[in-house]
Amino acid sequence: MSKLISISVAVLLITVSCNSQPSPQPEKQAEKNLAEAVITKPVKLNKQMFLDEIVDYEKNPGQWLYKGELPSLIDFYADWCRPCRITSPILEELAQEYSGQIKVYKIDVQVEQELAAIFGVQAIPSFLFIPKDNTPVMSSGIAATPELTKEMFRQQIHKILLNKAK
Repeated sequence: MSKLISISVAVLLITVSCNSQPSPQPEKQAEKNLAEAVITKPVKLNKQMFLDEIVDYEKNPGQWLYKGELPSLIDFYADWCRPCRITSPILEELAQEYSGQIKVYKIDVQVEQELAAIFGVQAIPSFLFIPKDNTPVMSSGIAATPELTKEMFRQQIHKILLNKAK
């Protein structure tokens, strides 16, 4: 009986291994998943990513040539900033809510001081609303409650980024 079970298990293993296709290399699979994924969280930008994905102000000084495929919202923040910590989960919810319509980014002003200086960020949190085919708009501060802050963001997203009345 045990010999029969051993033979059955061996046949099963051979059948499964012969019928399975080789799995892609883990690195290539991860790259494929990232490329196909719809980003539903704010993406943390560094200077190089900003130059590659938003505007290359080094190659085109004084010109706003937006590279993005979707309108964007950039949050200029610092980890120690309490209002910034309040807006962080709100921006995560909005990134999911408006997934496929806008992109949400974050820039740590302590790490990326050059980017903060270029946009004249003097108070945080500050937010840069970048429409697809129009001039970007800077905004700062938050409302008295998280609910009002979220509604404020929705109104600005609709008016500035999506060009729709809400």
